[in-house]
Amino acid sequence: MITIKHVLTVFLLLSSINVFADGMVVDKVYHPYVIANEQEFEWRFMSSQTPDSNVLAQRLGYGQSILENFAIELYVIGERDETGDFKLQATEVEARWMLTEQGQYWADWGAVFEFEKRRNTSQYEASAGLIVEKEFNKNSLTVNLFVIKEWGNNIENEWEAEFRLQYRYRYLPSLQPSIEIYTGEDFIGIGPGFMGVKRFNGQKQLKWEAGFITEVAHSGKNHTLRFSIEYEF
Repeated sequence: MITIKHVLTVFLLLSSINVFADGMVVDKVYHPYVIANEQEFEWRFMSSQTPDSNVLAQRLGYGQSILENFAIELYVIGERDETGDFKLQATEVEARWMLTEQGQYWADWGAVFEFEKRRNTSQYEASAGLIVEKEFNKNSLTVNLFVIKEWGNNIENEWEAEFRLQYRYRYLPSLQPSIEIYTGEDFIGIGPGFMGVKRFNGQKQLKWEAGFITEVAHSGKNHTLRFSIEYEF
């Protein structure tokens, strides 16, 4: 049986990998749950500001569960390029796997796998992530551990590691404040977040998330705003 000791061991191994990533560390904190016969549309927005740059990225996705515990999602990714124009830059396929039933063990477990192809060039990124979530009373603690591989033309073939943590207080279904921590790519960031859900008939629901993360590892200013909306039906 997987224990906290195993999770900490994996995290220490991931943290020992040299990280030289090109992408944004702050992103979605994944939860381990998959709903049978679920479909969804998702929109994500991320903006990162530093003294030297202003990165803007958006992604639009459609997904559905193909098994009771397994879902696939396809994304198109737009980013602002070096000239300041916003263009379609990549496509991605994502698979989410719910490893345990909710409440079956002391924590809920899942996995996520992603494969991204940059547009008009032979550059690729693949990642595998472990998801752990523990609920106690109105509190939720979610941890994501990622191993990422990049390869292709005009980029270094490299391994990366990322860690994401979200502590959330389920005050109301429509308002759940959180604290989020991100590490990776010579980056450590922390900041507040909020999420909520509005339920309709059947399994239709609208989810939203927002977070504002500030880098604390360096003296220079690095602020990232993330926002997402999901419509599940």
